[in-house]
Amino acid sequence: MKLPVCALGGALVALGFYAGSAVAEMAPPQVIKVPMLTSAPTIDGDLSDWGAHWSVVPIHSAIKDDDKNRTGSIEVQVQYGVVGDEIYFAARWPDPTEDREYKQWSWKKSKKSYTRGKERDDMFAVRFDMAGDFRTCMLEKANYDVDVWLWSAGRSDAQNYATDMWHRISFDMLESAAEYELDDGTIIYISKSADDGRAGFENSKPNRKKFVGDLLPGVDMIGTALGSIGDVAAKGVWQAGFWQLEMRRKLNTGNPDDVSLAGRDMIRSQLAVFDQSFAEHKSVSGELQLDLSPFK
Repeated sequence: MKLPVCALGGALVALGFYAGSAVAEMAPPQVIKVPMLTSAPTIDGDLSDWGAHWSVVPIHSAIKDDDKNRTGSIEVQVQYGVVGDEIYFAARWPDPTEDREYKQWSWKKSKKSYTRGKERDDMFAVRFDMAGDFRTCMLEKANYDVDVWLWSAGRSDAQNYATDMWHRISFDMLESAAEYELDDGTIIYISKSADDGRAGFENSKPNRKKFVGDLLPGVDMIGTALGSIGDVAAKGVWQAGFWQLEMRRKLNTGNPDDVSLAGRDMIRSQLAVFDQSFAEHKSVSGELQLDLSPFK
């Protein structure tokens, strides 16, 4: 499949699943210091136990003039901090509506059957450089891995976590990966997988011919996430036109599918915001460089 592209100033920029926009790619990396916190924030979506030192991160549509992108250009307020052997993250961003429904099943009387809806819940992602030649935009050939924390308002949030994932982007062939073709014919392979373990939710599969209500949930909650997939505690709250999100994870989980944030000076990172959207229809930041030197 052809890779979507964005254009800015006459340049074409090829984009992938968690790639950045041309605007983001042109900007220098934004450095954010990660301080030692005096106390651990409660992961409940209430940001009142954070300090006043917020960093403002610009976010732009990953694809220029993308009519499926509902976020556009916004600013995300973020804070990071470390307490003991854990890193904490908080974000606040504007969103006019709280969207927690995901692909509900609706009863169609004419068909005497349930039909899967197209609703999308709001999402937020944090990606970290894990190995290789990290990129925010696929303008050049690059091989790299990223650790991704994907929070979904209608799915993982109900179980108080963000789905911990591992992505590999490569111009060398990968089996069972999505394939994207650049203008010069180069094939980019993107492999996306959840970390080991069991998720806290799964797509619901009702008997489509048996009526039990006009509207059925699109996902079933099956309990606490188990294993590496549930490493990231998270909770989001929407109020007065803003999402407030908190996350927490061990600096070093000891799992091979997680990036270790312990014992290093800096980690390259990036943010993505999804307003009822998915895949490339998100808005993204440029490169963030988290200064972890105090904890080396």
